[in-house]
Amino acid sequence: MNKVKNNLQQWFKDNEKKNLEDFFSFLKFSTIGTDPSFKSEMEKCAAWLIDFLKDCQMKARLLDTPSYPVVFAEKHYSDNVPTLLIYGHYDVQPVDPLDLWDSDPFEPTMKGNTIYARGALDNKGQIFYVLLVMKALHELLIDLPLNIKLCIEGEEESGSEGLSSILSSEKETLKADSLLVVDLDIPDKNTPAITLGARGIVTMDVEVIGADIDLHSGHHGGIAFNPIRALVDVLAKLWDEKGVVTIKSFYDDVEEVATKDFDLSFDEKQYVKEFGVRAFSPEGDYTVVESNWFRPAIEINGIEGGYHGKGFKTVLPAKAHAKLSCRIVPHQTPEKVGRLIAEFLKENIHKGLKINVDLHHGGSPIISDKNSLLAKCTSTAYSEVFKTPCKNIMAGGSVPIIAEIAEKLDAIPVMMGMGLASDNIHAPNEHFGWDRLEKGFQVVGKILELMAHHGSS
Repeated sequence: MNKVKNNLQQWFKDNEKKNLEDFFSFLKFSTIGTDPSFKSEMEKCAAWLIDFLKDCQMKARLLDTPSYPVVFAEKHYSDNVPTLLIYGHYDVQPVDPLDLWDSDPFEPTMKGNTIYARGALDNKGQIFYVLLVMKALHELLIDLPLNIKLCIEGEEESGSEGLSSILSSEKETLKADSLLVVDLDIPDKNTPAITLGARGIVTMDVEVIGADIDLHSGHHGGIAFNPIRALVDVLAKLWDEKGVVTIKSFYDDVEEVATKDFDLSFDEKQYVKEFGVRAFSPEGDYTVVESNWFRPAIEINGIEGGYHGKGFKTVLPAKAHAKLSCRIVPHQTPEKVGRLIAEFLKENIHKGLKINVDLHHGGSPIISDKNSLLAKCTSTAYSEVFKTPCKNIMAGGSVPIIAEIAEKLDAIPVMMGMGLASDNIHAPNEHFGWDRLEKGFQVVGKILELMAHHGSS
């Protein structure tokens, strides 16, 4: 089995210049799926992916959705071997604030061994090393006894509604025994880890209305109740002094998780040094890692109202707005949790003021089986490439579509990746190390090799 590994490693080195050129071409597409003005770029990128995959001798085509197409490709070996579906996405986050970037986010820049661009990691960098594995297997004439399918969507950053809408109609197309999600992180560059679960999410917009028009704060201050004050008052009531959510029945469906199989280590000093964080917010008596991985959490993601321009304007705004998100854990549902939060806000808003809560499309949490074939193969592959034992971790963030894919296709999910918390995804100067991309290439190659060996034995 080492022959395949050695051949892949040599292929990567022999083709490094071309691989880098292809990666830069991929990164140059400004695939901001949340902005309709980038539709043409989205379509061009999807077409580029189809051409790349066809060159790998995979059967590739676009799956139409009401919005952006899903790139699908497959390499079928036999009906008698397992099928692995690999998931990724080609859309990226908006680039604002643009003035904080050191270079054009869609003109990839390499500094040393690090590539700076929007999507360098999330998720173009991660899915690109999967593409390179498929290219290498083709060019090296390696035909593994494993059916491989790729599903690369264009709306992960905006809710995956297009992919969600075709899961039933394309069930046979996407059907697989296992689902490998290549969109996650490792604890640090020297520590491999398999991600065995992720929290779900529900988001909402909150609007508080205090008057029909903005009011002069001198003429009306002390008479009219300020909606910004009402908003911050009601939001502050969501937690007690220990960070425990005060909403009745909020924790009813949450169960305690046995954490003995997980690495719960956390370097507080390193975290502070890396991100400049000045305070921590664990829930009650739980550690910060337990709070991030195994507990639900409500966060205020944005708040606005009144005047924000230069100078000063003495105004009582007519309205105030906030954006909230809630990460949820197994057995909680976005529908129920969203309803509980909305009801709490409406019951506790200052008397007389109007409050509107607009709940968005949510996503369920994911939990994986650490004893599944894919989990074992992924863990072994990480350990062999990194030459150190692979740890089990969870993700505090969410990949909302994954739980839905796994349920619809009855596929066992496992999540992996090569990202670091310091890679600035969703922020200016996003970056990814070429050395980690190469390791991702090696790990995915090894996963496929192991899956093929165990699945056909």
